[in-house]
Amino acid sequence: MSGTAEGAPSRRLPAEWEPVGAVLLAWPRAGGDWQPYLEEVRACYRQLLTVLTELVPVLLLVEDRERALAELGPALACLAAGPKPRLQVLASPARDTWTRDYGPITVLERPTTPQGSAREVPLLLDFRFNGWGGKYDSTGDDAATGALHAAGALGPTPLQRLPLVLEGGSIDSDGQGTLLTTSNCLLASSRNPDLDRSALEGELRQQLGADRVLWLEQEALAGDDTDAHIDTLVRFCPQDTLVHVADAALQRQLQTLRTATGAPYRLVPLPAGPTRRAPDDDRPLPATYANALFLNGTLLLPTYGDPARDGAAAAAWSQACPGWRILPLDCTALLLQHGSLHCATMQIPAEVFR
Repeated sequence: MSGTAEGAPSRRLPAEWEPVGAVLLAWPRAGGDWQPYLEEVRACYRQLLTVLTELVPVLLLVEDRERALAELGPALACLAAGPKPRLQVLASPARDTWTRDYGPITVLERPTTPQGSAREVPLLLDFRFNGWGGKYDSTGDDAATGALHAAGALGPTPLQRLPLVLEGGSIDSDGQGTLLTTSNCLLASSRNPDLDRSALEGELRQQLGADRVLWLEQEALAGDDTDAHIDTLVRFCPQDTLVHVADAALQRQLQTLRTATGAPYRLVPLPAGPTRRAPDDDRPLPATYANALFLNGTLLLPTYGDPARDGAAAAAWSQACPGWRILPLDCTALLLQHGSLHCATMQIPAEVFR
Protein backbone atom coordinates (compact mmCIF):
# COMPACT_ATOMS: atom_id res chain seq x y z
CA MET A 1 0.00 0.00 0.00
CA SER A 2 1.00 3.62 -0.33
CA GLY A 3 3.20 5.46 2.17
CA THR A 4 3.15 9.12 3.05
CA ALA A 5 6.65 9.66 1.62
CA GLU A 6 9.59 7.64 0.39
CA GLY A 7 10.84 5.51 3.26
CA ALA A 8 7.73 6.21 5.35
CA PRO A 9 5.58 3.37 6.72
CA SER A 10 3.16 1.81 4.26
CA ARG A 11 -0.40 2.77 5.17
CA ARG A 12 -3.83 1.43 4.35
CA LEU A 13 -7.43 1.97 5.30
CA PRO A 14 -8.74 -1.47 6.31
CA ALA A 15 -11.88 -2.89 4.79
CA GLU A 16 -14.87 -2.82 7.11
CA TRP A 17 -15.14 -6.62 7.16
CA GLU A 18 -11.74 -6.89 8.89
CA PRO A 19 -11.67 -7.57 12.66
CA VAL A 20 -13.41 -4.96 14.81
CA GLY A 21 -12.46 -4.25 18.42
CA ALA A 22 -15.26 -1.84 19.39
CA VAL A 23 -18.05 0.28 17.96
CA LEU A 24 -18.68 3.97 18.67
CA LEU A 25 -22.19 5.40 19.10
CA ALA A 26 -23.73 8.56 20.58
CA TRP A 27 -26.84 8.49 22.77
CA PRO A 28 -29.72 10.70 21.47
CA ARG A 29 -29.88 13.73 23.75
CA ALA A 30 -32.90 15.58 25.09
CA GLY A 31 -33.40 19.02 23.61
CA GLY A 32 -31.53 18.26 20.39
CA ASP A 33 -32.61 17.35 16.88
CA TRP A 34 -34.12 14.09 18.11
CA GLN A 35 -36.45 15.77 20.64
CA PRO A 36 -39.70 15.27 18.64
CA TYR A 37 -38.97 11.53 18.37
CA LEU A 38 -36.85 11.01 21.46
CA GLU A 39 -38.53 7.97 22.99
CA GLU A 40 -38.89 6.25 19.64
CA VAL A 41 -35.24 6.67 18.73
CA ARG A 42 -34.01 5.76 22.21
CA ALA A 43 -35.95 2.50 22.00
CA CYS A 44 -34.13 1.82 18.73
CA TYR A 45 -30.78 2.58 20.37
CA ARG A 46 -31.50 0.29 23.32
CA GLN A 47 -32.17 -2.55 20.88
CA LEU A 48 -29.04 -1.70 18.91
CA LEU A 49 -26.87 -1.50 22.04
CA THR A 50 -28.21 -4.84 23.30
CA VAL A 51 -27.23 -6.52 20.03
CA LEU A 52 -23.88 -4.77 19.63
CA THR A 53 -22.65 -5.48 23.16
CA GLU A 54 -23.15 -9.19 22.54
CA LEU A 55 -20.69 -8.92 19.65
CA VAL A 56 -18.13 -6.27 20.65
CA PRO A 57 -17.53 -3.66 23.35
CA VAL A 58 -19.33 -0.37 22.70
CA LEU A 59 -18.17 3.19 23.35
CA LEU A 60 -21.22 5.38 23.96
CA LEU A 61 -20.91 9.18 23.88
CA VAL A 62 -23.33 10.97 26.20
CA GLU A 63 -23.96 14.46 27.52
CA ASP A 64 -24.07 13.46 31.19
CA ARG A 65 -22.98 10.00 32.31
CA GLU A 66 -25.22 9.50 35.34
CA ARG A 67 -28.32 10.77 33.55
CA ALA A 68 -27.57 8.58 30.53
CA LEU A 69 -27.17 5.47 32.68
CA ALA A 70 -30.65 6.08 34.10
CA GLU A 71 -32.06 6.62 30.60
CA LEU A 72 -30.46 3.44 29.28
CA GLY A 73 -32.28 1.28 31.81
CA PRO A 74 -31.03 -1.34 34.31
CA ALA A 75 -30.00 -4.05 31.83
CA LEU A 76 -27.73 -1.80 29.76
CA ALA A 77 -26.49 0.11 32.81
CA CYS A 78 -25.33 -3.23 34.22
CA LEU A 79 -23.15 -3.70 31.13
CA ALA A 80 -21.43 -0.41 31.97
CA ALA A 81 -20.24 -1.68 35.36
CA GLY A 82 -17.09 -3.52 36.35
CA PRO A 83 -13.42 -3.22 35.41
CA LYS A 84 -13.94 -4.39 31.80
CA PRO A 85 -17.42 -3.17 30.83
CA ARG A 86 -19.01 -4.21 27.55
CA LEU A 87 -20.49 -0.71 27.42
CA GLN A 88 -18.33 2.33 28.16
CA VAL A 89 -20.49 5.41 28.79
CA LEU A 90 -18.37 8.50 28.15
CA ALA A 91 -19.17 12.19 28.58
CA SER A 92 -18.64 13.98 25.28
CA PRO A 93 -19.10 17.39 23.63
CA ALA A 94 -20.76 15.68 20.63
CA ARG A 95 -24.26 16.95 19.91
CA ASP A 96 -25.29 14.76 16.98
CA THR A 97 -25.65 10.99 16.79
CA TRP A 98 -24.02 10.32 13.42
CA THR A 99 -20.65 9.11 14.69
CA ARG A 100 -19.73 7.66 11.29
CA ASP A 101 -18.98 11.15 10.05
CA TYR A 102 -17.07 12.69 12.97
CA GLY A 103 -15.60 9.64 14.70
CA PRO A 104 -11.98 8.55 14.26
CA ILE A 105 -10.91 6.95 11.00
CA THR A 106 -8.29 4.29 11.71
CA VAL A 107 -5.49 3.47 9.29
CA LEU A 108 -2.98 0.66 9.70
CA GLU A 109 0.72 1.27 9.14
CA ARG A 110 3.46 -1.28 8.55
CA PRO A 111 6.70 0.28 9.82
CA THR A 112 9.81 0.08 7.70
CA THR A 113 12.37 -1.98 9.59
CA PRO A 114 15.84 -3.31 8.72
CA GLN A 115 14.51 -6.83 9.22
CA GLY A 116 11.71 -6.29 6.71
CA SER A 117 7.97 -6.34 7.37
CA ALA A 118 6.52 -5.84 10.83
CA ARG A 119 3.04 -6.15 12.28
CA GLU A 120 0.65 -3.40 11.29
CA VAL A 121 0.09 -0.73 13.92
CA PRO A 122 -2.94 1.56 14.09
CA LEU A 123 -3.08 5.33 13.76
CA LEU A 124 -6.26 7.30 14.51
CA LEU A 125 -7.06 10.15 12.13
CA ASP A 126 -9.24 13.05 13.25
CA PHE A 127 -10.42 14.85 10.11
CA ARG A 128 -12.36 18.10 10.32
CA PHE A 129 -16.13 17.79 10.43
CA ASN A 130 -18.10 20.85 9.32
CA GLY A 131 -21.68 19.62 9.53
CA TRP A 132 -21.92 18.16 6.02
CA GLY A 133 -20.75 21.29 4.29
CA GLY A 134 -21.98 23.82 6.84
CA LYS A 135 -25.60 22.64 6.90
CA TYR A 136 -25.64 22.26 10.70
CA ASP A 137 -23.66 23.42 13.71
CA SER A 138 -20.80 20.99 14.22
CA THR A 139 -18.54 22.49 16.90
CA GLY A 140 -19.15 19.81 19.53
CA ASP A 141 -19.11 16.96 17.03
CA ASP A 142 -15.82 18.12 15.54
CA ALA A 143 -14.28 18.07 19.03
CA ALA A 144 -15.63 14.62 19.95
CA THR A 145 -12.78 12.46 18.65
CA GLY A 146 -10.13 14.54 20.40
CA ALA A 147 -12.08 14.36 23.65
CA LEU A 148 -12.57 10.60 23.30
CA HIS A 149 -8.84 10.09 22.84
CA ALA A 150 -7.96 12.43 25.71
CA ALA A 151 -10.25 10.40 28.00
CA GLY A 152 -8.15 7.29 27.30
CA ALA A 153 -11.00 5.34 25.72
CA LEU A 154 -8.85 4.51 22.68
CA GLY A 155 -5.82 3.41 24.67
CA PRO A 156 -2.29 4.40 23.66
CA THR A 157 -2.95 4.52 19.91
CA PRO A 158 -1.76 7.93 18.65
CA LEU A 159 -4.24 10.43 17.24
CA GLN A 160 -3.46 12.80 14.38
CA ARG A 161 -5.62 15.88 13.83
CA LEU A 162 -5.91 16.86 10.15
CA PRO A 163 -7.20 20.03 8.45
CA LEU A 164 -8.99 18.17 5.62
CA VAL A 165 -12.80 18.03 5.85
CA LEU A 166 -13.73 14.36 5.44
CA GLU A 167 -16.69 12.34 6.68
CA GLY A 168 -16.41 8.61 7.31
CA GLY A 169 -19.58 7.86 5.37
CA SER A 170 -18.20 9.53 2.24
CA ILE A 171 -15.54 6.89 1.55
CA ASP A 172 -15.30 3.11 1.41
CA SER A 173 -12.21 0.92 1.19
CA ASP A 174 -11.47 -2.57 -0.09
CA GLY A 175 -8.55 -2.77 2.37
CA GLN A 176 -6.08 -3.15 -0.49
CA GLY A 177 -5.60 0.46 -1.57
CA THR A 178 -8.78 1.19 -3.53
CA LEU A 179 -11.22 3.83 -2.28
CA LEU A 180 -14.76 4.42 -3.53
CA THR A 181 -16.43 7.84 -3.24
CA THR A 182 -18.73 10.32 -4.99
CA SER A 183 -17.68 13.57 -6.60
CA ASN A 184 -20.97 15.16 -5.53
CA CYS A 185 -19.82 14.95 -1.89
CA LEU A 186 -16.03 15.14 -1.84
CA LEU A 187 -15.80 17.89 -4.45
CA ALA A 188 -18.51 20.04 -2.89
CA SER A 189 -17.22 23.62 -2.53
CA SER A 190 -18.63 23.73 1.01
CA ARG A 191 -16.09 21.18 2.23
CA ASN A 192 -12.62 21.76 0.79
CA PRO A 193 -13.05 24.67 -1.65
CA ASP A 194 -9.33 25.03 -2.37
CA LEU A 195 -8.88 21.41 -3.48
CA ASP A 196 -9.75 20.03 -6.90
CA ARG A 197 -10.08 16.33 -7.72
CA SER A 198 -6.35 15.84 -8.26
CA ALA A 199 -5.46 17.56 -4.98
CA LEU A 200 -8.07 15.55 -3.07
CA GLU A 201 -6.73 12.32 -4.51
CA GLY A 202 -3.31 13.37 -3.29
CA GLU A 203 -4.70 13.85 0.22
CA LEU A 204 -6.44 10.48 0.14
CA ARG A 205 -3.22 8.88 -1.04
CA GLN A 206 -1.16 10.51 1.68
CA GLN A 207 -3.54 10.13 4.61
CA LEU A 208 -5.34 6.87 3.79
CA GLY A 209 -2.78 5.05 1.64
CA ALA A 210 -5.03 5.06 -1.42
CA ASP A 211 -3.44 3.68 -4.58
CA ARG A 212 -6.66 4.21 -6.53
CA VAL A 213 -9.74 6.37 -6.07
CA LEU A 214 -12.91 5.33 -7.92
CA TRP A 215 -15.20 8.34 -8.38
CA LEU A 216 -18.93 7.96 -8.96
CA GLU A 217 -21.01 10.73 -10.49
CA GLN A 218 -24.18 10.14 -8.51
CA GLU A 219 -26.83 12.37 -6.99
CA ALA A 220 -27.93 11.91 -3.39
CA LEU A 221 -30.94 9.80 -2.49
CA ALA A 222 -34.11 11.78 -1.89
CA GLY A 223 -34.01 13.16 1.65
CA ASP A 224 -30.25 12.62 2.08
CA ASP A 225 -28.41 15.57 3.69
CA THR A 226 -24.91 14.27 3.01
CA ASP A 227 -24.56 15.15 -0.70
CA ALA A 228 -24.46 11.46 -1.69
CA HIS A 229 -22.36 9.63 0.86
CA ILE A 230 -21.12 6.40 -0.62
CA ASP A 231 -22.49 4.39 2.33
CA THR A 232 -26.03 5.20 1.18
CA LEU A 233 -25.35 3.94 -2.36
CA VAL A 234 -22.58 1.36 -2.84
CA ARG A 235 -20.47 -0.81 -0.53
CA PHE A 236 -17.37 -2.90 -1.00
CA CYS A 237 -17.78 -6.54 -0.04
CA PRO A 238 -15.24 -9.38 0.07
CA GLN A 239 -14.05 -11.05 -3.13
CA ASP A 240 -14.29 -8.01 -5.42
CA THR A 241 -18.02 -7.57 -4.93
CA LEU A 242 -20.02 -4.33 -4.89
CA VAL A 243 -23.49 -4.25 -3.36
CA HIS A 244 -25.51 -1.24 -4.51
CA VAL A 245 -28.91 0.40 -4.54
CA ALA A 246 -30.96 -0.46 -7.59
CA ASP A 247 -30.46 2.48 -9.94
CA ALA A 248 -29.91 2.11 -13.68
CA ALA A 249 -27.51 5.04 -14.09
CA LEU A 250 -25.50 3.94 -11.07
CA GLN A 251 -25.32 0.34 -12.29
CA ARG A 252 -23.99 1.49 -15.67
CA GLN A 253 -21.18 3.34 -13.90
CA LEU A 254 -20.37 0.36 -11.71
CA GLN A 255 -20.17 -1.89 -14.76
CA THR A 256 -17.27 0.24 -16.06
CA LEU A 257 -15.21 -0.05 -12.86
CA ARG A 258 -12.34 -2.49 -12.65
CA THR A 259 -10.46 -4.06 -9.78
CA ALA A 260 -6.74 -3.42 -9.30
CA THR A 261 -6.06 -6.49 -11.46
CA GLY A 262 -8.29 -5.23 -14.29
CA ALA A 263 -11.28 -7.51 -13.71
CA PRO A 264 -14.88 -6.26 -13.47
CA TYR A 265 -16.50 -6.24 -10.07
CA ARG A 266 -19.26 -8.65 -9.19
CA LEU A 267 -22.38 -6.50 -8.78
CA VAL A 268 -25.23 -7.35 -6.42
CA PRO A 269 -28.26 -4.98 -6.53
CA LEU A 270 -30.31 -4.15 -3.46
CA PRO A 271 -34.04 -3.46 -3.51
CA ALA A 272 -35.21 0.11 -3.25
CA GLY A 273 -36.10 1.09 0.30
CA PRO A 274 -39.75 1.59 1.17
CA THR A 275 -41.20 5.07 0.79
CA ARG A 276 -41.12 6.88 4.13
CA ARG A 277 -41.77 10.57 4.78
CA ALA A 278 -40.98 12.87 7.67
CA PRO A 279 -44.10 13.45 9.78
CA ASP A 280 -43.46 17.17 10.24
CA ASP A 281 -42.54 18.40 6.74
CA ASP A 282 -43.40 15.47 4.42
CA ARG A 283 -39.79 15.24 3.20
CA PRO A 284 -38.81 11.83 1.81
CA LEU A 285 -36.63 9.77 4.13
CA PRO A 286 -33.60 7.92 2.67
CA ALA A 287 -34.42 4.31 3.50
CA THR A 288 -31.40 2.54 2.02
CA TYR A 289 -30.32 -1.06 2.55
CA ALA A 290 -26.73 -0.16 1.65
CA ASN A 291 -26.29 1.35 5.14
CA ALA A 292 -25.34 -1.95 6.80
CA LEU A 293 -22.58 -2.64 9.35
CA PHE A 294 -19.94 -5.38 9.06
CA LEU A 295 -19.08 -6.80 12.46
CA ASN A 296 -16.80 -9.82 12.85
CA GLY A 297 -18.71 -12.27 10.68
CA THR A 298 -22.13 -10.71 11.28
CA LEU A 299 -23.72 -8.23 8.88
CA LEU A 300 -26.14 -5.96 10.73
CA LEU A 301 -28.81 -5.06 8.20
CA PRO A 302 -31.12 -2.05 8.65
CA THR A 303 -34.77 -2.90 8.02
CA TYR A 304 -37.74 -0.58 7.69
CA GLY A 305 -40.93 -2.46 8.47
CA ASP A 306 -41.54 -3.73 4.94
CA PRO A 307 -41.23 -7.55 5.10
CA ALA A 308 -40.96 -8.12 1.35
CA ARG A 309 -38.26 -5.50 0.76
CA ASP A 310 -36.47 -6.29 4.02
CA GLY A 311 -36.34 -9.96 3.06
CA ALA A 312 -35.08 -9.20 -0.44
CA ALA A 313 -32.35 -7.00 1.04
CA ALA A 314 -31.26 -9.80 3.38
CA ALA A 315 -31.09 -12.21 0.43
CA ALA A 316 -29.00 -9.74 -1.60
CA TRP A 317 -26.51 -9.22 1.22
CA SER A 318 -26.28 -13.00 1.71
CA GLN A 319 -25.38 -13.30 -1.96
CA ALA A 320 -22.80 -10.51 -1.65
CA CYS A 321 -21.25 -11.90 1.55
CA PRO A 322 -21.49 -15.70 1.53
CA GLY A 323 -20.78 -17.23 4.91
CA TRP A 324 -21.74 -14.11 6.84
CA ARG A 325 -24.62 -14.14 9.30
CA ILE A 326 -27.24 -11.56 8.29
CA LEU A 327 -28.86 -9.99 11.36
CA PRO A 328 -31.79 -7.63 10.62
CA LEU A 329 -32.40 -4.65 12.92
CA ASP A 330 -35.41 -2.35 12.69
CA CYS A 331 -33.96 1.10 11.97
CA THR A 332 -37.14 2.88 10.94
CA ALA A 333 -36.70 5.38 13.79
CA LEU A 334 -33.23 6.38 12.55
CA LEU A 335 -34.74 7.57 9.28
CA LEU A 336 -36.52 10.39 11.14
CA GLN A 337 -33.24 12.32 11.15
CA HIS A 338 -32.35 11.12 7.63
CA GLY A 339 -29.78 8.46 8.59
CA SER A 340 -29.57 4.75 9.30
CA LEU A 341 -27.45 2.05 10.92
CA HIS A 342 -24.05 2.62 9.32
CA CYS A 343 -24.39 6.39 9.77
CA ALA A 344 -25.00 5.94 13.51
CA THR A 345 -21.96 3.72 14.12
CA MET A 346 -18.18 3.84 13.66
CA GLN A 347 -16.14 0.67 13.94
CA ILE A 348 -12.75 0.79 15.70
CA PRO A 349 -10.40 -1.89 14.32
CA ALA A 350 -9.21 -4.63 16.65
CA GLU A 351 -5.59 -3.44 16.36
CA VAL A 352 -6.44 -0.36 18.46
CA PHE A 353 -7.17 -2.55 21.49
CA ARG A 354 -4.34 -5.07 21.30
